[in-house]
Amino acid sequence: MALTILCVSFTLLLLLGVPVAFSIGLSSLATLLYEGLPLAVGFQQMISGMNPFSFLAIPFFIFAGEIMMYGGIADRIVGLAKSLAGHVRGGLGMSNVLACTLFGGVSGSPVADVSAMGAVLIPQMKKEGYDADYAVNVTTHASLVGALMPTSHNLIIFTLAASGKVSIAALILAGIVPAILLTLCNLAAAYGVAVKRGYPAGTFPGWAIVWSSFRSAVPGLAVVLIIITGILSGAFTATESASVAVLWALFLSAIVYHKLTREQFFKAAAKAVKTTGTVLLLIGISSMFGYLIGLYGVAELTGQMLSQVSSSPWVIFLWVNVILFVLGTFLDMAATILICTPIFLPICQQFGMSTEQFGIVMLINCALGLNTPPVGTTQFVGCTIGEISVGAVMKTIWPFYGGLIVALGLVTYVPGFSMWLPNLLLK
Repeated sequence: MALTILCVSFTLLLLLGVPVAFSIGLSSLATLLYEGLPLAVGFQQMISGMNPFSFLAIPFFIFAGEIMMYGGIADRIVGLAKSLAGHVRGGLGMSNVLACTLFGGVSGSPVADVSAMGAVLIPQMKKEGYDADYAVNVTTHASLVGALMPTSHNLIIFTLAASGKVSIAALILAGIVPAILLTLCNLAAAYGVAVKRGYPAGTFPGWAIVWSSFRSAVPGLAVVLIIITGILSGAFTATESASVAVLWALFLSAIVYHKLTREQFFKAAAKAVKTTGTVLLLIGISSMFGYLIGLYGVAELTGQMLSQVSSSPWVIFLWVNVILFVLGTFLDMAATILICTPIFLPICQQFGMSTEQFGIVMLINCALGLNTPPVGTTQFVGCTIGEISVGAVMKTIWPFYGGLIVALGLVTYVPGFSMWLPNLLLK
């Protein structure tokens, strides 16, 4: 009965439009009251859930991404992307994909990626004659790659949700090849739609311009290399790498590029504080929810239900993907990771999927949820910038969505996409 109260109250609160964090918290408190447990148990779980030292990496990564957004790094990345792909048919769309991927590598946040790249490229694409729905779809889908990048704080959240069963170094490496795969799928979708709609091709600016753009952008892109090299070499931990990313972003934005003013610095800090507060609130409340899920054996019950459906790993993985995708359309990434990892990780491990591979599958599903109503954070941001309704964008979303579904399927059923680099460099 207690499990029924937990699940039904959570679902009803979501359907009533109560914010996700409060839906999780209120349903957990209702269950504790029904069981007669002290409410202090729930608050202890919240505090312990937010206490791990590794979580210090979250505010640092978020702050680094905000500084880079305000500090002139985005403009240089856009310049590099245009010089590389602007001459292809639908060149601005192709440039958009590359720019969003590169900026996602330094910001680690799909929402920040859409905000920064979309503000620059969506109006420009519309001005050049591209349809608004195409501009928004290209931007929002390309931005999702940021969830897999080394600077993504969601990687940190997953390592803790997995109860220490995976190292952050292994998870970072596991996400690199899938990130490239997602980018290639986005490029293919952007090019295919551009050809179908007859969008023009630009002119190649010459290798001198490409080299100049690369030299200008490479200091900002170097943050990814610094993080990966530092963690793999043991020079610093994931938490320390996040603080190094902040220092590097401040150095580039304020001293090298001279773009970060005092007002912009305070804006970046305020936005980072707000985002960090939201994420940590979700983490704390999800820890309380996760405690109840573990108490009532939800993982075991779910495993039994799925095993009755099929004993084939292919079918089980398909069902897990469907469930994660549906939940990702309603929940924030952090909440989905923290709630679903303890349930589905043991099931997938039982059928032969490694922790690293499951982590990347989880993050891709959560990223797709960011671009799908009713929550669809990146979708709403992109539509706001493009001045177009979500309904109009959803009508033409399928080539882009289809490309990412193909990538998700490959990562799910071909372990080499996520495990090749960790096996090569860590074993």
